[in-house]
Amino acid sequence: MFIVFLRFSAERGQAGRLMQAHKDWLQRGFDDGVFLLAGTIQPQAGGAILAHGVSQGELEERVSRDPFVIEDVVRAEIVEVSPSKTDGRLDFLID
Repeated sequence: MFIVFLRFSAERGQAGRLMQAHKDWLQRGFDDGVFLLAGTIQPQAGGAILAHGVSQGELEERVSRDPFVIEDVVRAEIVEVSPSKTDGRLDFLID
């Protein structure tokens, strides 16, 4: 499982013109079953994504295709988490 942090860069002002393309990219991640959750880092510092079922290399490739990453609106950080205990509703996250 991975947590992807997309933190705004100095180019954050370009987010508006790229927002629809970014949302389309996010939707592809959900449609492909890779993204489980996406949301805003408060207070408006960027976004975070919970990803599952891919290798780190595959996720890095996917993240590199985010229009926000391509245009340097955000800087991506991918953190791998190895769950060892979950609420029963999230048992599928434990390998």
